[in-house]
Amino acid sequence: MSDTYGNLQKVRDGVRKYGITPHLPGGFVTPEMLEKIAAVARKYNGVLKITSGQRILITNLNDYDLPKIWDELGMKPAVKMQNSVKNVEMCPAGFCKRVKYNTIGIGMKLSKKYQWMEMPCRTKIGVAGCRNACASTYSKDVGVIADKTGLIVIAGGSAGYNPRVADIIAEELNEEQALKVIDSIFEYYKKNAEAGEKLSFFIERIGIDKFKEQAISISNI
Repeated sequence: MSDTYGNLQKVRDGVRKYGITPHLPGGFVTPEMLEKIAAVARKYNGVLKITSGQRILITNLNDYDLPKIWDELGMKPAVKMQNSVKNVEMCPAGFCKRVKYNTIGIGMKLSKKYQWMEMPCRTKIGVAGCRNACASTYSKDVGVIADKTGLIVIAGGSAGYNPRVADIIAEELNEEQALKVIDSIFEYYKKNAEAGEKLSFFIERIGIDKFKEQAISISNI
């Protein structure tokens, strides 16, 4: 069955126009993927926009064209439901001279495991290969940052209407430990947060000390 995922972008003179965002793990895209995106944009009079979430928005589309467009793209939508993991943003890591650890592999593991997973509220993950934290990692709900002494896991970041810098949950970790801490963060969040409660609000409600204690305890690192 064809996908019909699309986001209503505007209504003008009774005409509804929609936008779609194909899933591009970590913002990495092949020439073939770009060619497909360009082809459907030309064919269906789409407008292309690079988003802050390391995706390509194809907008100005008609709803009745969406199933055909998804079929021709042969790609999955980046967002399937509102309260879920929307994306895992990654820096160039191994392709950058400043990298302390090639975090692309971690990012891809997180993307494969958590992309589209249902959460109490919309959730974003960021992964960075050094303390510069490109991909705005400190503004993400959960993040991994590499340093000389190991990996740092952070949580509770937020941008937009209620900006908040993420808290450090654990540091000087290896990759296995970092992934365990992230698993425990999401486990605790999903079990205890209220419906629609963003992770940053959940942390502020229960207190960072309790949240950190529970996350570390569950992870058994």
